[in-house]
Amino acid sequence: QVQVVESGGGLVQAGGSLRLSCSTSGLTFSNYNMGWFRQTPGKEREFVSGVSRGGDVDSVKGRFTIIRENAKNTVYLQMDNLEPEDTAVYYCAAGMSQPSELYRETSYRYWGRGTQVTVSS
Repeated sequence: QVQVVESGGGLVQAGGSLRLSCSTSGLTFSNYNMGWFRQTPGKEREFVSGVSRGGDVDSVKGRFTIIRENAKNTVYLQMDNLEPEDTAVYYCAAGMSQPSELYRETSYRYWGRGTQVTVSS
């Protein structure tokens, strides 16, 4: 059974940093592309960052860095200089699409339940 579990969310002041972790089990992690998405109430889920199994990175936030550690079956999202607008539930996902499609929700088969990030002003 595949599991994708996010952790590391919490409350942080604007300008601060958080590092989210996403651990997986039940799949061969090194074969999968990994992505981070986020969602706020009333809005569609949006792509944040992704890294292919080959190490290609796609990201829409220059303040965020995605890092994968195949040895630990884990992908991280380092978020710096956080803004109140970054407040959202952050989701991790695993899939096997082409690297050019890391930004698509449909590129991912397995999803975590999310972790809440709240940035206060």
